[in-house]
Amino acid sequence: MSKNIYVGNLPWSATEEEVRKAFEAYGPVTSVKLVQDRETGRPRGFGFVEMEGEGALEAIEAMDGKDFGGRSLKVNEARPRAERPRW
Repeated sequence: MSKNIYVGNLPWSATEEEVRKAFEAYGPVTSVKLVQDRETGRPRGFGFVEMEGEGALEAIEAMDGKDFGGRSLKVNEARPRAERPRW
C-alpha cells in the first residue's frame, strides 16, 4: 500500500530528483511532486512524495526535522485534500 507524504519547508532550489534521492534511502519512491505557484511558476517550498510500504513510515520519522539544503524539513503523512467550494 502506498503512502502520500507531505514534505514542507523545502529550499526553493530543491529539485524533484534531490528529494527523490533523499527519500529513496528508506525505500522505493513511486513519485515526487514539488508544488509551484500557478501564476509565477516559482516553487512554493513544499511537495509530496509517494512511497510503498514500511519505508514510507521510516522516511517520515527519519526525515522530519532533518536539515535539507539549510532548512529543517517538515515531513508527515499527507492528509486528503479538502473539497474546495465551486463557485
